[in-house]
Amino acid sequence: MRTKHIWWIGCAAWLVWGTAVAQQPTGEQEQPVPTQQTSPATQAAAVEPAAATEAAATPEPAATSAAAAFPESPAATGTTRQWTLQECLDYALENNIQLRQNRNDYLSGVEDTKQAKAALLPSLTASTTQAYTNYPSSNVSDNDSYTGTYGVNADLVLYQGGMLRTTVRRQQLQNRIDALTVEEAENDIRLALVEAYMQALYASEAVEIAVSTAEVSRAQRDRAREMWRTGSISKVDFAQIESQYVSDEYQVVVARTTLDNYKLQLKQLLELDITDEMELAAPAAGEDKVVTALPPKTEIYATALDVMPEIRRGDLSIEAAELEVRQARAGFLPSVSLTAGIGTGHMSGGAFESGSQVWNRFNENVGLSLNIPIFSNRKNRTAVNKARISVSNSRLERLNLEKTLLREVETAYLDAVSAQSQYTAAVEKRRYAQESYDLTDEQFRVGMKNTVELITAQNELASARLEVLQAKYVALLNMALLDIYQGRPVTAI
Repeated sequence: MRTKHIWWIGCAAWLVWGTAVAQQPTGEQEQPVPTQQTSPATQAAAVEPAAATEAAATPEPAATSAAAAFPESPAATGTTRQWTLQECLDYALENNIQLRQNRNDYLSGVEDTKQAKAALLPSLTASTTQAYTNYPSSNVSDNDSYTGTYGVNADLVLYQGGMLRTTVRRQQLQNRIDALTVEEAENDIRLALVEAYMQALYASEAVEIAVSTAEVSRAQRDRAREMWRTGSISKVDFAQIESQYVSDEYQVVVARTTLDNYKLQLKQLLELDITDEMELAAPAAGEDKVVTALPPKTEIYATALDVMPEIRRGDLSIEAAELEVRQARAGFLPSVSLTAGIGTGHMSGGAFESGSQVWNRFNENVGLSLNIPIFSNRKNRTAVNKARISVSNSRLERLNLEKTLLREVETAYLDAVSAQSQYTAAVEKRRYAQESYDLTDEQFRVGMKNTVELITAQNELASARLEVLQAKYVALLNMALLDIYQGRPVTAI
């Protein structure tokens, strides 16, 4: 979880932005994306379109509409499908290539288990040999000889130190581990998709804010042109407002490019075709959802320990390693196997015809083999010691999984709680910034405020709106992560 780091980077960025505004009112603004991974994408600044309606009364005849000034990107002109987060999750869990490979690995392990069970049963083989022999000596009566042998043999391991049954149990445990690995991969996909979907939603709302900002700037530009023509403001003041409008137009392009990039990341996670286009369903989460109280983090962590597949996989890995020790110890014990078979054969040139030879040479055999290991060049002892080390490593890995899960849960919980507090404060800041901008705009119209003060108030409102947007999606993202850690459906959106 790196959203906390992103938040501090965002704070530092706004400090730099504040300095830039004080020195140059028309400077561009950058805003971090609420994500677990650092993103260099620049987000557009925005303001409330409070003055747009009034300014629209005296527009320039040549002024273009916002839709014409900011056309949709080419990707949005084709046939698209609207995706909700749940639809993205369902599609990815069904079609993700890596996940399908993991499922095939599980099926391959099931076949290994069947083979291990079959090793407990006797084996049966049939064999035949046909041979031709030439004797070139002139002292033999028959220079050519034909021989044939036929046999059926069975083999059964009666005792091998419990190795075969231990192998079956170990393989069954491995099947359960493989199944949990599939669940773990599914959770990884959920985490990645939730993050990418939140990024795309954030970028989508940033586009709306950028377009809104540009529309207000255009209205201010139109009004300022009339004020300049009537002598109410200087050419310098009009040029500053015009520069701000051009800067806001550029921010619209940047915001849409960022949105297209995040949609591309989401498409790649879903492994959609190049011709497929997507739109995101508007989130249903309101302010009440953002500030929903969270259960205690100790309760969330306890639930995560019970339901997260990597923890259960760690427990089974310890059991499998202990069985490996038993399997290695079987190398010190004797093995007993039973063999049985029937056979016959024939050869040309004998006193009997081939059919009589087959009957007369018919035989049956049964045997019992005992193998006792005496000295194996320390192979068995090394196998046992290495198996014990594997048990120790499995226990350490289980402990590491617990620590990793604890760190992830605590980080997500802290980020969610912090974002909720920041969201509440940012909403208040936005309200006061809106009031300040409205008053500054009114005073600018009557000549009580200059252009620098108007643009500064506009940028402060943009900052407040983006802070609300960032806090909202940081909170929703980490609340969704906590849902996944508790094994629940994602309900944050």
